[in-house]
Amino acid sequence: MKFEKWDIGTPDPDAEKILRGAGYPGLLARVLAAREIHTPDDAENALRRDEKLSLSPMLMKDMDQAVSRVRKAIENHETIAIFGDYDVDGITSTVLLKDYLRRQGVDCLRYIPRRVEDGYGLSKSAILNLKEQGADLIITVDCGITGNEEAAYAKSIGLDVVITDHHACKGELPDAVAVVDPHRPDCAYPFKFLAGCGVALKLVLALGGEDQADMLFDRYCALVTLGTIADVMRMTGENRIIVTKGLKRLRDTPFIGLSALLKETGLWEKEITSTKIGFVLSPRLNAAGRMGDADLAADLLETRDPAKAEELAKRLCELNRERQRVEQTIFADAVEKISQMPPELKNALILASDVWHQGVLGIVAARLCEQYGCPSFMIHLRGETGKGSCRTVGGLNLLNALEYCADLLEAYGGHALAAGFTIRREKIDAFRVRMNEFVSNFFGGSRPVSTLTIDAAVSPEDLTLEQADALDALEPYGSGNFRPVFALPGVTAKSVQDVGQGRHLKLRLGDYHNNNTFDAIFFGVTEASSGIHKNARVDAAFYIESNTFRDVTSLQLQLLDIRPSVLPNESESQDIAMVRRLVAGETLTRAEIRRVTLTRSQFAGCWHGIEKSVPQRHGAERDTLPWLRYLSETIGGHDAFPRACLAVEVFRERGLIAVRETEGKSFVTRPPRKGKVILDDCPYLKRMKLK
Repeated sequence: MKFEKWDIGTPDPDAEKILRGAGYPGLLARVLAAREIHTPDDAENALRRDEKLSLSPMLMKDMDQAVSRVRKAIENHETIAIFGDYDVDGITSTVLLKDYLRRQGVDCLRYIPRRVEDGYGLSKSAILNLKEQGADLIITVDCGITGNEEAAYAKSIGLDVVITDHHACKGELPDAVAVVDPHRPDCAYPFKFLAGCGVALKLVLALGGEDQADMLFDRYCALVTLGTIADVMRMTGENRIIVTKGLKRLRDTPFIGLSALLKETGLWEKEITSTKIGFVLSPRLNAAGRMGDADLAADLLETRDPAKAEELAKRLCELNRERQRVEQTIFADAVEKISQMPPELKNALILASDVWHQGVLGIVAARLCEQYGCPSFMIHLRGETGKGSCRTVGGLNLLNALEYCADLLEAYGGHALAAGFTIRREKIDAFRVRMNEFVSNFFGGSRPVSTLTIDAAVSPEDLTLEQADALDALEPYGSGNFRPVFALPGVTAKSVQDVGQGRHLKLRLGDYHNNNTFDAIFFGVTEASSGIHKNARVDAAFYIESNTFRDVTSLQLQLLDIRPSVLPNESESQDIAMVRRLVAGETLTRAEIRRVTLTRSQFAGCWHGIEKSVPQRHGAERDTLPWLRYLSETIGGHDAFPRACLAVEVFRERGLIAVRETEGKSFVTRPPRKGKVILDDCPYLKRMKLK
């Protein structure tokens, strides 16, 4: 199991029925109901995919001042420097704004800091460098909101600054010509979740005016789609509009480097979704910045030379493979360090090293979050200073957490889910203790539990290609509108094998009656690490996708987790309900009685199974369903499961065992016997004989 807990949603059955009645297919209706969308009108609003941005960019605070200063620079033939960031959001923002300004005849400079050498955001040395190159105005994209000292320095040397950003503000704003950021406390812009490239787009739309708005949006929507998805922005409101249109424009964009990257990654002939951008394109563009050469990605998106675009796309893919190798090495080292940490310091993982590559620490932190279910902080040390990247889980806001430790930090910033910080080497131990204290208090004194959120449980009959295709209405996926996750309980692993040079696990999952079977793939997991063997009864959590091989399209389950089944399948649910009816005093039908009637030898076999699985002295906690299945194996034969359920109830009623059940687990003890126990005196068995 990758996750300690599965949080399976329970869609309102009445809402699901209403949505089905309104024409929404079964799985789509279930997901909508699970997400508290209960009426056809609500569903229509949630699924609407407009292709026009209706909010005026002039609603943003200081946008009028930004437009005025940039237009002045254009009219006066000033040199404008665009100061970006080294991630996909910053790179696409830089390319977008530079393309627009060049088309207006502006002499543009581009500056993207190097992650390791320069660090994040504005710097005095970079500002001076741009001034010496002749810049009259700096426009920041995806950075600058915390650059108070740097903005003041620029002003002191006669260089104007317009800041566009989307990160959280901290205290006093920089003294700049304009500060455009929807997170400003005094900004009335209704949609607060634009990426940095989204804010840059709004500046361009404001500069172009209403007459050019549609043309400019059409030109730049693909770039903004890349940055929005890569920065994991909330996929609602304007972001949903941007990404919906951008996905359609990806193959027909004026930025030929993007087309070259699609071809190099094998996506050109495939359907391009937000998921594929997030897992295929974004890592390759990000690899440039992570490995110290963000300009490589910017050059790719800017080039007008097809041959150069092809060459740069290949280099980006090679760089991404190098990034993966470095990441694997650091992850293995981090896991080793964690194994040596005391439990009280594992509420938040704070790890540091002088040899780790700073560029990939954010990815490793995210992987550690997933594996250990707690916030993770990875620190690259150089001399007496450390640069940290962190990721979070469980609703814990990283900015709040870093603020709690602010006196131990040199600087910090970012988002609630992903942030960065600077710390002195000698303060790391104190930071580790303080952050673990904060996280422990946030989770009520208990250790964070890695949790997989699942929209709903489904039956094998629900899973068809048609139902899977209907889920496309939910696209584009992202934060606030995640790709649907389903659980399939109590299925059998018909086959289990390692594939992909032993790196991935392929399974064939079948239902109780063998009427439905499904191919499943679990990336990054092997048969040995999964603990799942052929013919095991399992619960599977997964995405649904269609897979085309040799022109044949079939349904495939992309597993997120798999575990020995602790959930009943449909048949087991019916059997458990039948036995509970008997225990509650109902009389079963003759057919039902035949299914639960046990012989003496079957009672004996089940008792021997209890003796083996429950120690006499202390008892044992067992996952209820796997335990009942184990006991059914000791009975054997047809209808063994309902007979095992009844045997347990008979033994409990006769005082041979005590069972306390809670959340799918049973704590079972075997009290000392007092005299001879006659099973036939059990009222459940007597009631069966009366029939």
